[in-house]
Amino acid sequence: MKNIYLIDVTNRDGVQTSRILVSKLAKTMINLYLDDMGVFQSEIGFPTLKHEVNYINANLDLAKKGKIKNLRLEGWCRAVQEDIELAFKNCPDIKHLNISISTSDIMIEGKFQGRKTWKDVLDSMIEALKTAKALGAETVGVNAEDASRTETGKLVEFACAAKEYGATRFRYCDTLGADDPITIYEKIKTIAEASMIDLEMHCHNDLGMAAAVSLVGAQGAIESGVDAYINTTINGYGERAGNCDLVSILLALKYSHGFEDKIHLADKVDLKKSWKLARYTSYAFDIPIPIKQVGVGANAFAHESGIHADGALKDRRNYELYDPEEVGRGEPETLHTGRVITTGSYGGLKGFRHVYENLGIHFRGDKQARKILELVQYANLHTQKPLTDDELVFIAEHPDAVSKILTISPRIR
Repeated sequence: MKNIYLIDVTNRDGVQTSRILVSKLAKTMINLYLDDMGVFQSEIGFPTLKHEVNYINANLDLAKKGKIKNLRLEGWCRAVQEDIELAFKNCPDIKHLNISISTSDIMIEGKFQGRKTWKDVLDSMIEALKTAKALGAETVGVNAEDASRTETGKLVEFACAAKEYGATRFRYCDTLGADDPITIYEKIKTIAEASMIDLEMHCHNDLGMAAAVSLVGAQGAIESGVDAYINTTINGYGERAGNCDLVSILLALKYSHGFEDKIHLADKVDLKKSWKLARYTSYAFDIPIPIKQVGVGANAFAHESGIHADGALKDRRNYELYDPEEVGRGEPETLHTGRVITTGSYGGLKGFRHVYENLGIHFRGDKQARKILELVQYANLHTQKPLTDDELVFIAEHPDAVSKILTISPRIR
């Protein structure tokens, strides 16, 4: 039995959601939460973008020091040689990359405007892949953007070439969310059987089928004898209608009658971390969790209809597939209504130390406290919202990493 692995792309594709802006500190916290949850890999961002470089390098340092324990950190680049060279110049310690290029005729003609042919696309991918391997990449996923509108024969040629030149995975991108479960199952089986390269599913939700298409594609890959990777985002965030939702995939793998015994999730994921992760990401993105969101929405375990309420009270299995506790819910939440001392960009030393003492952190003296207070002030300006308890603890425990994350040096040429 082959395995499924999860690659969460919240910090790359999710942050491309229109009309939102996520701080580098929040992106780091998301990586820490994903690591704690047991997700295999995070697509952390763009090593070719100047404003991402310090954040990426700081996260790579955190992994070296063991703060990020198991989560693999992977950058995203265009499949052009210059991007690969720049990525390694900016982030010399990066070991995992996904490189991407458009493969459909409509994109080759519409985006490149006659400047590239199919052969040019193939050659660009191969040169970028060879460069990445030569510069020290341990794993490289090769992305076919708009694969769902690309001829299957061309995808086979693309995947075979990727494997020949050392790619770890072939990423099938349903970029416009146009695939259906039946079609993608057959296409993935054809590609997998012809190339025998591990398949990665990257599906968007334009037709509301991202999770279903991702799972069925993964099943096709596994039945063909290769491992499958599913790209997810927290709360399904992403461009337009979003991407494949992380919690939906986890619950479907565990409870869907069609998948529970057919395909195996290699990651030892702790589902109980779902509620905390979803709520933090909603806060960081400033996007409310939809009331009907799978597992974590306000109505996921709500019953009002007489028949439903009666049935749920008699035996919750009548109307619930899984318990709220399985996704980290069920405990009452209390709201403090008395005196509150907070700290932030305008906080002073006394209030700051009071806040940290309540978190169980005690400083050796005012000198050490002032150093962390200054970082907290900058972090609050950086996030433009009150810092969470976990953020405050992280700042105190890893001040050097936080200093790097908060540092951006714009240069106008």
